[in-house]
Formats: sequence, structure tokens, C-alpha cells
Amino acid sequence: MWKFYLLLFFLVSFITHSQDILWEKSYGGTHADYLFDAQPTADYGFILAGSSVSGKTGSKADDNHGDLDYWIWKMKENGDLDWQKSYGGSGFDLLQSIKNTRDGGFILAGTSSSSKSFQKKDNCKGLSDFWVIKLNAAGDEQWQRTIGGNGQEELLCAFQTKDGGYILGGSSSSSPISISSSKIDENSFAPDIYSKTEKCRGSMDYWVVKLDKEGVIQWQKTYGGEYSDILRSMEQTADNGYILAGYSNSLVSGDKTESSKGGGDYWILKLNDLGAIEWQKTYGGDGDDQPYVIHQTKDGGYILGGNSNSSNALTTEGGIVANGTDYWILKLDKEGGVIWSKTFDFGKVDILTSLVENVDGTYLVGGHARNSAPRSGNGLVSKAAGLIAKEKDGINDYVALKISDKGDEIWNRTVGSGGEDILRKLVETRDGGYLMAGTSNGSSKDKNSSIGGNDFWVVKLKDKQKVEKVKASIEAIPNPANVYTNVIIGYDYTEGTATLVDMLGRILQHFKINSRTVPVNLNGYAEGVYIVKIQTDVKTESVKIIKKI
Repeated sequence: MWKFYLLLFFLVSFITHSQDILWEKSYGGTHADYLFDAQPTADYGFILAGSSVSGKTGSKADDNHGDLDYWIWKMKENGDLDWQKSYGGSGFDLLQSIKNTRDGGFILAGTSSSSKSFQKKDNCKGLSDFWVIKLNAAGDEQWQRTIGGNGQEELLCAFQTKDGGYILGGSSSSSPISISSSKIDENSFAPDIYSKTEKCRGSMDYWVVKLDKEGVIQWQKTYGGEYSDILRSMEQTADNGYILAGYSNSLVSGDKTESSKGGGDYWILKLNDLGAIEWQKTYGGDGDDQPYVIHQTKDGGYILGGNSNSSNALTTEGGIVANGTDYWILKLDKEGGVIWSKTFDFGKVDILTSLVENVDGTYLVGGHARNSAPRSGNGLVSKAAGLIAKEKDGINDYVALKISDKGDEIWNRTVGSGGEDILRKLVETRDGGYLMAGTSNGSSKDKNSSIGGNDFWVVKLKDKQKVEKVKASIEAIPNPANVYTNVIIGYDYTEGTATLVDMLGRILQHFKINSRTVPVNLNGYAEGVYIVKIQTDVKTESVKIIKKI
């Protein structure tokens, strides 16, 4: 019997002690700052995206312009500031998403009610619009677009597509704007090329807009039924189409071919490269089922995650959600058939917000749990981690969960402050660790400080089971490259230069640098091999780049 308890202790210790907090940081002004997205960058740092009502206080360097403003924070690998930027108009501007682009820059996606003012270059078309901004690697604006109809739009995400353009995904209650309300100047009227072109199906619909590389609309599509259909996640698939996941309570109507099974369900659409529906699926039980993330897996299928309070949701454990609202994760085949289904219970209310596939085929799941100590998949309470369960109702903690390719739990880790901690993104970092990013208004054992009412809160975990990867002092990503490559410098320096030469030794470009990410434009050069020489006040090195058309 003692052997059994020893094994049990070992398993609990392994599950809860495999990840140590390497560091944690809070960023914000003296008012409220809300983080919604985070991405690792090629220079081993990270970029955080959200919105702020804080003025030039605390760690915020810019004044607030309206209600909420877009606020992005580029940080080094140790959590220190690299640079920060604010963008906003006279109304509210809610930044929901930031993604890396192949030229080393970023695409920002969110919702705006602002008129033409401050950094906002176009008027709002309805109640709120899609507002997307393209930045270069240094955070400087290249272009922006305001896209919408006569009602309410909510832009959830934008990312670069394989053809070099961009896809925007969100929700809309709008119908097209009439010609008479679309004024170009004082004496002429014409349809706005950045307006919605299809009527709303119900109260809210999925709305997808495809842009070219300069931000010009190529096509747009509306999908929905007679009630509410809210897009939560979108990704480009291997066949150049798209997979969409969202929440729907619509019956069979409009584009919806299956009725809602309860209060609301997961509604999945597979689109081709021009936005036509190839297939759709509805998953749910007798309660409310809220999806948040869908991702195409290496086998061509999909992993789908969200939350459920249904008592009869389709699960491989017998179909019972044990305690309030739980994580609900489905593994799907290429046509949307369910391979396996799992629920995970950490507290009274468990909200899944992040789900990624790791290189080894496992899955990293992130979210937050309210008012409970974490439990492993076999029901063990993870008190061995030294974490204190909070007794106060309404308190949330960050939760990280790693599961196998079969959906079985490998480990979990909970991190929390004395207040509300809302995790938005959990990602594996280039050094083999993990980054937990979200919003917090508390301070305690795991959180050292609080600047304002709500702050960006980032926690870096070190995985003790992994050997830390050796960092290259110089590398190029991508390589081979088409138009742009980014030379990544793996150390800090004060000043330097970059020189691009061909194989004959001819100097093609020479410019000053001051960042660890150095974009190099290869446009106009022939296929072949080129050399980028990086000379800094620390050392001089070169990297070979292959240019392909």
C-alpha cells in the first residue's frame, strides 16, 4: 500500500511542480489596461496587445485620446520594455488581436467607434467598425483601414494569408450603407469601398473580409442564421481555405443547416479560398456551449476548445459536465467528425481562452478558473504546488494545462494574485518555456505589484523537464525567403549596421540598425544566395540568405 501512496505523491508532484515561475511583470497606467492577445517574436521577445484608458502614467508613455485606445507593448525576452505604441480616436477602440507578418511587422485588429481624430484616419460608418492597422517591425504605422456597415461590427482577429494579403474575421449586425450616406466630398456621393455589401441574416452574423497586401478589399462574406452567430476563432487551412469557429443559437435558417441543441452551440464552418462554405457542423448539449479556439492540426484535422455547462455534451467520459462550466475540447477529423471529446474541471467556472498544438503533437491549453483549487484529470487536488485555493466568490486565477494527442492530462499549473486574473493567451516560447498573458487587478504571492485598476500581467514559466534551447547569435527567418527576411540578433547591443551583398561581393544595401529584429527587403533581386553582414559594437557576424521567387 505504501508503494501506491508513494507513486501517487510522485504523480501529483510531477503534475504540479514541472513548471516554475521564471519571472512575472505588470505593465499599465494608473487606470485600467486590458490585455487580449500576445505573440512571441522571432527575437525571443514578445508583443502584447490590448486596450487602455490610462493616461501617461505608470509604465504607459502616451496620453489617452478617447475612451479605450489600442495599446501594444513590445518586450524583450526578460520582460523589459523594447518599445510601446498607442493608437486611438475620440471614441472607444478595443484591440482584440495582434499577429506577426512575414516582413517582421504586425497586423492589429479590433473594434472602433471613433470618428476621424488623433490616430484614427477615417470616420466610423455605424455604431462600431472593424479597425485594422499594419505596422512595420519597429512599430511604425504603414496603413490602416476602417471597414463596416450601418450597425455594429466586432473585429476579433486578422492575420496574413499565404498569398501575402490579410483576412479579417469578426461579427456584424449591419446591412449595407446607402449611397446617399456615403459622402466622398461636399458635392459628390458614391458607395464606400470599405463598407459591408451583404444584408444581416439575424441579430449578429459571422463577417469575413479578405484584403490584398495593401489592405484593399478583395472579397467579403456574411454567414449566419436568424438569431445570434458570433465568430470567435479563424485560421487559414492547408488547402488555402479557412476554418471558422463561433457561437450560435440560431435554428435552421439563413446559412445554418442544423438547429441549436441547447442555449447555444459551437458552430464550425469550413470555407474554400474564396469564402464559399464547403461544410459546417454544430456541436453542443442541453446547456450553453461557448467555443473560443479552433486550430488545424498536423494530421489535417482540427482541435476545438471552449466551455460548456451542458449536462449531456458529447464526451468520451460519459457525457456529464461535473461542476458548473468546464473546459470542453473536441478533436475533429478532416470533415468535422468527432475523434475524441474531453472536459476538464478546475473550479466553479472554467473559461478556456487559448489552445495551441505543440511540436510534439501535444496541446497547450490556457484559461482561467473561478474559486477553486486546480484538479488534475484523475480528480487529485493540486495542493502539492503550494497554491492556496481562494474562498472568495468571483476570484479567477490563470490556469495552464498540457494534454496529450489523445486528450489525456499531462500537467497543469495555476498562478494567481489576490484579485481577478483573466488569462487570454498561453504560448510555448522559443526557449522551451511558456508565457501566460492576461489582465490582473491584484497582487499577492505570485504577483509582486499592481500599477492601476487593471494591468497587463505576464508570467514566464520555465519547464524543468525540458532542456533549454541554445540561442543562435544570428539567424534569418524565413530562410529561404521571397520578399522579406528578418535577421534576428541574439544579443543586446547599442548601435550597428547591416550590409546586404551578393555572391560577387557587390554591396546592395547598407543601413544603420538599433533593434534585434532587422527586416531585409529582397524585393527586386534575382533568385540566388545573398549575405547579410551585421556589425555592432559587440561583434561582427554574417548570415547566408537564399532568395526564392
